[in-house]
Order: sequence, then structure tokens, then C-alpha cells
Amino acid sequence: MPKKSKKQKKQNELNFTGGDMYVQGEISGLMRLQNKYFNKDTAFTIEERQLLGIHGLLPPVVRSIEDQVELCFMQFLDIDEDLTRYTYMIRLGARNTRLFYKLLAMHGDKCLPYVYTPTVGLACLHAPYVFQLPVVLFITIEDKGHVYNVLKNWPQADVRAICVTDGGRALGFGDLGVHGYPIPKGKVTLYTALGGVRPHYCLPICLDVGCNNPQVREDPLYMGLKRERPSRAEYDEFVDEFMEAVVSRYGPHCLVQFEDIGNADAFRLLTKYRFKYTMFNDDIQGAGVVALAAITAAVNISKSKLEDHRILFQGAGEAALGMANLLFVALKTEGLDDNEARSRIWLRDSKGLVVYDRPPGHLGEYKLMFARKRAAIEKLEDCVREFKPTILIGVSAQYGAFSREVLELMALYNKRPIIFAMSNPSSKAECTAEEAFTYTRGKCLFASGSPSPMLDYAGKKYHITQVNSLYGFPGIVMGATACCISRLPPAIFIVASHTISNLCTDDDYRHWRLLPPLSKLTLCAFEIACNVVEYAYKSKLARRKPHPTDIRAFVKHQMYDLNYEAATKTWLQEYEK
Repeated sequence: MPKKSKKQKKQNELNFTGGDMYVQGEISGLMRLQNKYFNKDTAFTIEERQLLGIHGLLPPVVRSIEDQVELCFMQFLDIDEDLTRYTYMIRLGARNTRLFYKLLAMHGDKCLPYVYTPTVGLACLHAPYVFQLPVVLFITIEDKGHVYNVLKNWPQADVRAICVTDGGRALGFGDLGVHGYPIPKGKVTLYTALGGVRPHYCLPICLDVGCNNPQVREDPLYMGLKRERPSRAEYDEFVDEFMEAVVSRYGPHCLVQFEDIGNADAFRLLTKYRFKYTMFNDDIQGAGVVALAAITAAVNISKSKLEDHRILFQGAGEAALGMANLLFVALKTEGLDDNEARSRIWLRDSKGLVVYDRPPGHLGEYKLMFARKRAAIEKLEDCVREFKPTILIGVSAQYGAFSREVLELMALYNKRPIIFAMSNPSSKAECTAEEAFTYTRGKCLFASGSPSPMLDYAGKKYHITQVNSLYGFPGIVMGATACCISRLPPAIFIVASHTISNLCTDDDYRHWRLLPPLSKLTLCAFEIACNVVEYAYKSKLARRKPHPTDIRAFVKHQMYDLNYEAATKTWLQEYEK
């Protein structure tokens, strides 16, 4: 008697009773429905339901993914509160991954703000109320010595992109400790929604090292360790172990994005790891990518050159220094030497203009590069009078820092002042769009860090550009993971910035857009990914071999398929084993 094939054996395992068909096995139908990567909800056909043992667990209706999306969107619109919309989206993603991302793809303009900024900030402030299992991997400093074992508890073994925070500087709210966990969750969501990185490759992590904000830490509902942050030596040992565990568990090609780490720690870790691991810090490097792209557009609209401009930063933290450093590199590519490029950039922090002549310990080492050799200037308006900047960038999280006097001075000294109030959420912004246009008498080119509605000023309508790192990091992550890049040098971020600015059209400029419209976010990510891959292979930074002959096809092949047919292939392959 001929030996039966595996397929025939599987067929013989199917039992028919009264026309019903079911599969006996270790995995129950309910378990299949609870797998978010596999679940199709009511899109399962009757045949699939019978084959998989889920017949009867769903109502008889069979809907397409497009019909499901419209139903979910109606449910979403029926919700009045922002935080409830956030939890709705999180729960949908935890139940049906493809439907979640299809909803974002079809209605991103309405839904993205409720998985990322600005609502993610609200989620941080109400972290205990929105917590869902399992959305983030929590690793505490008490796990020191066993970090690798904790990583192994994450259900996906093939992780290629990690976003990690310690909550030390959550948006403009300061130290939130473990309650900063919604930030990496939001970031990895955009890896997939905009960049196309397959979601099971992505891992959001919160390192709980304590919290130095007693108001947060002593709250009865605080979910983290009720302790202060450790010494620098203990902190560094813990993060060193974490990075080594990542490489041991997922390989040297796994990209680690640091997010919302406290200023001093963030710069130190970036300096320490940037040539040793595949990593970057989005607050420092990613912010610079999009700011430089928007500045490039503003420079083009004003029909000038970058080297003709003088930039004053209100704020000298991670974002400001990241932007300043990338602008420094960009100015040098325009032909300026180090001193000339540095002379175009001034920083002002909480103590006034950043100058050399400060008491010991009052000038951080990472500000030193842009410190001025002159007398101190305390007030922002006096800095504007002295330096006469053409570009004013706010990243201080100090609401109203761009006063009427400051804005009027910018208009006095410039035909077309460039003003970016980039702190977010909007409650931390240095000024509003209406204030900027009113006090510069409509002369300014303005951008904000949070979404703003269209402004009607003096009979004209102005699109208000949101300078947000979501234009940059999804594409950088997709490109880096696609080619298994070994490290991310500054040139990668210049490549990404130029890609974004090159997507601005003359029509964008006519509508005062300094970045492409949000409808082009996925296009931005794809083009950045392709250019990052191309640069990586040309610079011998790509670990994946051989060099692809068609880079665009190479990137497209690795992008997440939003259609249910891909899920069907997955369970059919499992069934055929």
C-alpha cells in the first residue's frame, strides 16, 4: 500500500458530521482568533472557518477588509474623547493587526493623531488607565544580570527594530518614569504604518530605572519602581547589559532607537554607542532631519541660500543640539569651514545665551561646540537684537517664549523671518501660528511642532506646517533594517532630510507648506528607505548581501502586506507543515 503524503494525512484528520468540518489539533480555533497577526475577524470565509475550527465563533456575515475598515472608522468617529479614541485604536491593534494598519492607511489623517502625537502625550499622563497587555516589554533595573532572559519572554523571536525609552524626558512633561511607555509603542506603530516595517519585527521597550519626579513616583497608581534614578555608573552598567542582550538575542543587525531619554544620558549614550551598535537617538538626530528639511523649503521660498542665514535656538536640549549639529554639517556641505558654520548658530537655554564665561558646571560638554566667546545675554529679545537671526527655532517647552516683542524684532530685521515654534504638545509651544503672523504682520514663514488648523490671516489662508520627526524616522528605520545597516553616520540623516525637502513641490510653496502634506508621509518613508539603502550599499555599511540590482523593488518586497491574503498564506503554510 503506497505511503500517504502529509497533505493526505491532514485531509484524513478532517471529520465531517452533518456537513460541518473541523480540525483536531493542539491549537484551538479560539487561540487562532486571539492571534493578532493571524486574525481576520469577519473576513474569514465559511470554508476557512470550517478548516480552522472557528466555525460558529463568528457571526455568519463575511466582510471584506475594506468593509471592516469603514465599520471601524464609524465606531472611531462616534467616540468623543481623545483618550478613549486612543484606547480604541490600541485595542484594535491588539486584536487584528492588519485591520488596524489598514484603518491607518485609509484614514491616517483622522486616526494617526490618536496613536501618536498629540494624543500619545495624553496617554502618558493617564498611563495606568490606558495600559493594555502586551504592548510594551518592561525591563527594570532590578532585572540587572537577567536582561537577556526578560528579552526572551517577548513572543516574537525575529526582532529587527527596537524603540526604547526610560521615560526620563517624555515630550514636554519631564520625567514620567515608566509612564513614558506609550511613546515607544507609538513610534513602532509608525514604523509599520508609514515605513512598512513588518509589525512582528518591531519591539517597543520601556526601561524602568526609577523616577526623579516625586509627584509622579508617589502617585498611588504609578506602575513603575517607586525609587529614584540610580547613579550614572549603575545606570550605564544596566544599559550596557541591555544593549549586549539585544545583540545576543536578535543579532548585531537589530536597530535600536533611543527615545525620550533624559538630556545628559541621551548624549552620553549616543556618543558611547553610535559606532559600536546599530542605533540612533530620534530626539537628537531625527528631529534635525525634519527641521533641516523644513528650513531648506523656507530658504527656497525666500530665494536665498542656507549659508546666508543665522539661526538662533530658544532651548539647548537634545532637539536643539541635534538640529544644530545637523545644520552644522549641512552648512559645511555648502562650502563653509568649521568656524564659519559654527558662527551661524547661536543657542539660548534657561540661563541665557550659551557662552564660555559661565560658572564651572553650568556649561554642559555637549553645548560647548556652540558656546560664544562673549559676554552673557540673559533675555531672548536681547539675543535677537544682538545676533539679528534670520531663523528662530523654539525647542524649550516654554509656552509663550516668543513674545510679541521677540516676534516684532524678527520682522524688523528680516524681510521674511523663519519662525519655528516646535515644542509639543501645543500647551508647551513658544507661540501660536496666529501670534507669529499677527506680530510679524504676515511676513513670517512659520512651522509648529504639533498639528495646527489652517490659518486665515489678512484674507489669505495659510497651511501650518508641522515639523515632526514622523516625516523621517519611519523611512530611516525601514531602510536600515532592509539592508541590515551596521551603523548610522550623520550622512544618513542628511540623505533623509534632502529626500523630504525634494518632495516639496512648487504648489506646496504656493500654499506656504514647508514640508510635503501629511498625505505623502508613506511616500516620504519609502523614498527615504530607498535612499538610505542606496547610501548604505555605496558606503559598504550594508550587511545584507548581495547588492540588490533594483533597490526600489528590494525595499517594496520587504514591506508589510496590509491585505488578508498574506495572513491566509501564513496559516496555509502552517497547515501544510
